[in-house]
Amino acid sequence: MKTPCSRPVVLCLSGHDPSGGAGLQADIEALLAQGCHAAPTVTALTVQDTVNVADFRVLDRDWVLAQARAVLADLPVAAIKLGMLGSVEMVDTVVQLRQQLPDVPLVCDPVLRAGGGGALGKDEVGYAMRERLLPLATIATPNLPEARILAELPDGSADQCAEKLLPYVRHLLITGGHGDEHEVHNRLYGRDGSRHSFTCQRLPGSYHGSGCTLASALAGRLALGEELVSAVRSALDYTWRTLRDAEQPGHGQYIPRRLPLDAC
Repeated sequence: MKTPCSRPVVLCLSGHDPSGGAGLQADIEALLAQGCHAAPTVTALTVQDTVNVADFRVLDRDWVLAQARAVLADLPVAAIKLGMLGSVEMVDTVVQLRQQLPDVPLVCDPVLRAGGGGALGKDEVGYAMRERLLPLATIATPNLPEARILAELPDGSADQCAEKLLPYVRHLLITGGHGDEHEVHNRLYGRDGSRHSFTCQRLPGSYHGSGCTLASALAGRLALGEELVSAVRSALDYTWRTLRDAEQPGHGQYIPRRLPLDAC
């Protein structure tokens, strides 16, 4: 007998990556691994591979609204995960959608650069996210280069970027791994002054979709009702394992193994 799905539903608004390493496929796989159901809404189409991004096209606002509203009218959304938005207009579109679900956890991954360094939105998109979207988010998960763009501090440390950004967002997770340090330091900041540091072993190589994986796993843990600091720890541990077990199917970066072999 068929039974109603008891898995929490996470609404994902992000771009499509045809290589399958990042974007909505990363969201879906990471959420499946948390025991959640992903409801993917496409915000943009990209031309990219495991090496870098060549081009992208942001979808029409009405199409994105129609996708998301179809989900909201049918499914009990327990969390929202944001990835690539690509334009200021898409930032405003998400702000409008957020007003329909003001109380569910919202994880904002401010995707502004691909893993290979290519732009996935102008810096003005980041500033619009900072001013209009971060105040509506539960937590933002930029890596250090993205945090520097958002904070307008080109050489800022994680602490300096957090000081600049916390007036905009309640919680901020700035991920490390972009330097040559032996250990990776991921730092969680709270507007209330709380701070937590999570350290993990640095892995060799570079990875395509690690930020999407982390933010989606975190959204899933919050949808399951896990407390924020514990959810961050769970998501970081899961993401590290996906990078440890990553594979290199193409000519560029490694792709995280988000699902076990017997699920592939």
